[in-house]
Amino acid sequence: MRMHIRAAGEDMDLPSLKSRKSKYVMKALARLLTFIALCVSATAEVRVETLAVPMRDGIKLATDIYRDDGVNKAPVVLMRTPYDRTKAKGMAEKFAKAGYVAVMQDCRGTRASEGVMAPYNNEGQDGYDTIEWITRQPWCSGRVGMTGGSYVGAVQWQAAVEQPPGLAAIAPQATWSSFYRNLYLGGAARLSLIAGWIAGNTAKPADVKPADMNVALMRLPLSDVDEAIGWPMPWLDAYLTHPEPNGFWTRLDLTSRLPDLVLPALHVVGYYDFFSRESVGNFVIMQKQARDPKTRQQQRLILGPWDHGSVGKTKVAEVEFGADAAVDTMALQLDWFDRHLKQDAAAFAKPFPPVRYFSMGDNVWHDAQTWPPESFTATSFHLRSDGKANTRKGGGRLTREAPAKAEPADTFRADPANPVPACPVTEARPIKAAVWGPVDQSANEDREDVLVYTSDELSEPLTFAGNIEAKLHVSADTPDADWAVKLVDVRPDGFAQNLATGILRGRYRDSLLEPQPLKPGEVYEITVDLGPCAATIAKGHKLRVDVCGSLFPLYDRNPNTGEGPFGSRTAIATEQVHHKPGALSHIVLPCRLP
Repeated sequence: MRMHIRAAGEDMDLPSLKSRKSKYVMKALARLLTFIALCVSATAEVRVETLAVPMRDGIKLATDIYRDDGVNKAPVVLMRTPYDRTKAKGMAEKFAKAGYVAVMQDCRGTRASEGVMAPYNNEGQDGYDTIEWITRQPWCSGRVGMTGGSYVGAVQWQAAVEQPPGLAAIAPQATWSSFYRNLYLGGAARLSLIAGWIAGNTAKPADVKPADMNVALMRLPLSDVDEAIGWPMPWLDAYLTHPEPNGFWTRLDLTSRLPDLVLPALHVVGYYDFFSRESVGNFVIMQKQARDPKTRQQQRLILGPWDHGSVGKTKVAEVEFGADAAVDTMALQLDWFDRHLKQDAAAFAKPFPPVRYFSMGDNVWHDAQTWPPESFTATSFHLRSDGKANTRKGGGRLTREAPAKAEPADTFRADPANPVPACPVTEARPIKAAVWGPVDQSANEDREDVLVYTSDELSEPLTFAGNIEAKLHVSADTPDADWAVKLVDVRPDGFAQNLATGILRGRYRDSLLEPQPLKPGEVYEITVDLGPCAATIAKGHKLRVDVCGSLFPLYDRNPNTGEGPFGSRTAIATEQVHHKPGALSHIVLPCRLP
């Protein structure tokens, strides 16, 4: 039988088949061949080529290039990671199948790349050199985007401020533009984060068994934590012994350079992420301060109910936020890059709200033009008591009405030897395993060194969205002390869900650069930043504010002596919160009022 097929789906010249029945058979066969051709096209092989790409100093970085056989020249999506480029294979293949060339690279000194790993130290110039190399390749259309989160997000900003030609869009998820603000909040160090990351990314001697982190994180002076873990970690020492944002951090403070960028950026982060303030702040800077008007219009913020490891998921720590909390971050990025790398008309035609944020409690998404969203009013909720606000069974109240006359100050003792854990300790969650996400705070609220202020049951839902602050009037009998504040939603069944958290070290109350000791007994007004948050507290729930002296080990303990990271002495601080006319302690919520 002689068969000539011009193209899948075209008529076939088959002289030996004359019958009407045969024509139907041939049409069915043609349709089958068309289907097979489409399937072959849809499953075209993605080829991977591994190269050693040279940087300006001759160091070569292991780099995988993923290309679909059907794509000769395309925009490029680049990921630079210290966590093993090969683990991004699945994502790279998705980008390649979507019409991009995907480039995955091991950062300097990690996995298969040459050089020495010094956290973030070389990422700006290595990012520039890599993008410059990419734009010279025959398969690159000339437009490059970058993707990834955390460390992999920060390298995007580091490359961007070097202004590499060809970088046309970025999608930094949960990351920083100031490395100091990554590691410190209110002068307190994110101890378990820093120590855990450095320990996990530092070569340890083969004959050393790491110490119990429950014990190691309690070591004083702070400068000796690496020794307590078991081996020298110079970067850990450096980070923990520079608690002020001075010149040590200048090289990794990019924030002032962001307004110079002409660059679309997709910012994604969760409320419970330790990068929430940084990521939201980066968006605000780019949207409001970028010198290029078009760049201001090319920023997007996705703000969800997640912590650092759960972006896009529905369950975070102990709270299930419902199916609507799920976000396909890959789809978000493809849409973003289709818009700004492919410059695809269909992508441009899709709705583009600059801000999309999730409201916890009612668990719904909202669109806004900026952050904080408009139409919300700063509203004060006052901390009040008869001087006995200790524990959730005490007399602490949270009211819209300010006290008309002086009320007794509330007092607690902050003992560095017995710090309040950042979240309640359980058999399954020892103190070293404290989480950033939402968990029931009730056990902590039974401690005498925690002040608890609770509203009456709400007769109507309370909705707020924006950046939350606690303005407290405080005093202590030691040269230094911490004030940690949590905003809590109390359900009818008693589950106390933390919504937002902040901390301030007393000696940094006026300036992070110029710390000043506390004077015993003197009352100071302080502002504690609780970060971005959006929620609806349901009817029948209660609103609560917790105040204590530590969030250990998410933040380092304050020894209360004011001696800093090289000091070993500790002191028990007697801390007070005041609420009286002229010294009103209150939390400020951006509320939608009736």
